[in-house]
Parts: sequence; C-alpha cells; structure tokens
Amino acid sequence: MNRKKLKETDAEIFKTIREELKRQEYGLEMIPSENFVSRAVMEAMGSVMTNKYSEGYPGKRYYGGNEFIDIAENIAIERVKKLFNVAHANVQPYSGSPANAAVYLALCKPHEVIMGQSLPDGGHLTHGWKTSFSGLFFNAIQYHVKTDGYIDFEEARSLAREHKPKLIWVGASAYVRSFPFREMAEIADEVGAYLVADIAHVAGLIVGGAHPSASEHAHIITTTTHKTLRGPRGALIMVTEKGLRKDPELAEKIDKAVFPGFQGGPHDHTIAAIAVALQEADSPEFKEYAHQVVANAKALAQELMDNGLKLVSGGTDNHLILADLTPIQKGHGVFAQEALEAAGITVNKNTIPQDPSSPFYPSGIRIGTPALTTRGMKEEEMKQIGKWMAAAINETAKYKLPEEKEERKELLKKFKNEIKRNKTLKQIKKDVKELCKRFPLYAKK
Repeated sequence: MNRKKLKETDAEIFKTIREELKRQEYGLEMIPSENFVSRAVMEAMGSVMTNKYSEGYPGKRYYGGNEFIDIAENIAIERVKKLFNVAHANVQPYSGSPANAAVYLALCKPHEVIMGQSLPDGGHLTHGWKTSFSGLFFNAIQYHVKTDGYIDFEEARSLAREHKPKLIWVGASAYVRSFPFREMAEIADEVGAYLVADIAHVAGLIVGGAHPSASEHAHIITTTTHKTLRGPRGALIMVTEKGLRKDPELAEKIDKAVFPGFQGGPHDHTIAAIAVALQEADSPEFKEYAHQVVANAKALAQELMDNGLKLVSGGTDNHLILADLTPIQKGHGVFAQEALEAAGITVNKNTIPQDPSSPFYPSGIRIGTPALTTRGMKEEEMKQIGKWMAAAINETAKYKLPEEKEERKELLKKFKNEIKRNKTLKQIKKDVKELCKRFPLYAKK
C-alpha cells in the first residue's frame, strides 16, 4: 500500500507542526508541566501500535491479535513496579485527570467525603475543586498552605478528624516544596482514610532520587508520564504494598475502575512510548538529569529574587517556582505571561495562595526547569534567564488591571499590541534565540 507522507498529504498540518518545532527550538519552554521527549519515545508514539484495539488487560483481551501488545504492556508494567517500588501498576489511563477519576470510582461512592489541597493553594482540579467533577460529585474538603507557603498540617489534621474523609490527596500542581508524604500519611492513617499521592509533577524527580518517594506512605500513587518523567502524554496508577495490606483487592478494584469502569480501549502506542521513557529513566544519566532540574530551579529562583521578584515560599525544593506579582499589582499574571512570551520565554499565569484576584486574572506565574534541563542548560544559563525574565516583567509594570471587565479587554488588547513593538522584549527574544542555538533541541547526529 503506497500512502503519501504528511507533507504531501496535508501541507497545512505539516507546516503547523514545522512552525511549532521552530517555536520550541528557538524559545525557552518554562512551563513546569512540559518537557521534551526523546526521538525514541516519539518513534514509539508514531508506530504501528496505534493501529491496534486491545480492550482488557494482557492475557485477558476482548479482541484477537494482541500477542505483541501484551508483551509491550507487560514490559511497561514491570518497569513501573521496579522504578517506583510498587506492588501493582496500571499503565492504561489516558491522562492524569482520568487516572484520578478512576481512583474515585474504585474507592468512593457519590457524595462521600474526600480531602485535597485547595487549587489556589497549589492543589489540582481533580483533588476536590468546586468546578471539577471531583468537587461536584463528592463532598470535598480542602486544606490550605500557611503564609510561608508550606502546607498547614494542623488545619489538615483538624479537618480530617472532623470530616473523616474516605480518601486524602497529597500532591499538587503548583506547590514549590517537597511533598509531605509521611506527614499526610500520619493524618490519613489516624482517620482510616486512603492516602493517594498524586506525583504527576515530581515523578521523574522521585525516580532520579531528587525527591522523596511516596511508595512507603501512600496506598495509591497516580502520575502523568509527560512532565519530569519525560515520557508521552499518558498516566499511571500504582498500588503499594501498604495499599494491599489495607485492602487485598485494591489492585483489582483499580483495574476494574480503569476498564471497563472509565475507559475503553487503551492507547497502545502511548503505552509503548511510556515503556521507552521508563527504560530511559532507569539510567545514571537520568539521575543526573533529575538532580540538575532541582539545582537549576534553585539557581533560577535565587536569580529572580536577586532581581527583585517575590517568590511564594521564598524559593523551591523541586522543579517549580511560583512568582508572586502582587507587589506590581493583583491579577498581573496575564501581563507577565504575555510579555515573557513576546520575549521568547513560555510560562503560565497561575493563582498564588490567598490570591486577591481571580483564576482568570491570577496574580502569579508558574515557572519550571525540566525542559531547559533536558536541553543541557545548567546554573549559569539559569542566572542569565533569570535576568531576562525580570527585565521582561519590569516592562509590564506600568499596566494596571482595571476593575471593570470591558475595560480589561480593551487594556489587554492594547497591551498585546504594544509589547509586540517593545524594544527591550525584542532584544531579549534575539538573545534567547542565540542561547537556544547553543543547546539544540534535537541535535542531528
């Protein structure tokens, strides 16, 4: 069968992909939940594995012809169990939110009490936030961080004792300190709750020994595979030995919740690519990478503070930095994000603890070092990048967010037009491009 290549079949999409590659190649990707996969991972993602349908699990499929699909999935499962030191692994969840939804399906009935870290305080939507299914279908209790940015364990313990949640989440999407698996396990154990560790952001750091592991403390662990783990966009659910001691049928409940409870056929090409990423993570080079991610984040955080920026919790223990822009004005995250993008630096606007503004106009930006570290950048590059970021944000100081929504739209439109012509941002973008040329994304060999 002779089929044309993408360039010949769909020139528009081919051009779009090519332009996106250029954007990634010549810009600084600093969203902490993004990374760059290897050519090997991309090759697995684009393989014939995408052609197969394989509802069920290895050895128990509802379709024929899964001999090699079973082999690939079993390889992925065994690699997860080894790297994360867990008793059971499910590699089929499509992404992080469906993985967390499957945990609810396995453990909870509608309207039962669950507990998680508040979204504005760094938590995740699926940990009980009011606009998520997790907050709509369950009685969600939210714990918070203290003024120093660390989790308020006294509040969390008090809430757990009062409400007796069925499960408690530990883990977040914008928490800059080490996840307190042991402390939250003590609270969960006291009230008889399941502790579920969502390690999506720090999975690669855990594998590389740059962050404490959750395997001894949590009953269940969930994670995405595309952040610090440097894999494709998929997810994992793991059951620990502690989880099986609490409920010997827990692994079976999780598997049934994923399929047939929540999903149909797994994405076999993604599972194959996850297996490749796990193989790459099981190496001395990856351990060096994980520790360098943290070293880079600390160096960048210090440089940002030295250049006048305020950081939530005054620094970081992991890959993530959260800048508090309220000294400029509340709701300034959108201005900083747009200005940095104009300068060739990609971050995302984000709420900060006790944010005086709204999630649509948050007062912070979220910054990360995983992708830059993958390119080979180290502390010296972080120092230069920190200077550029501070200079770019300084160019936004004169813009103040109006109280009226219509006025906001007009100002933002004007702002975006003006920053395109900003000489300082244009120069930073040129400097960023020159830096990126020294660290090619996919070097030809």
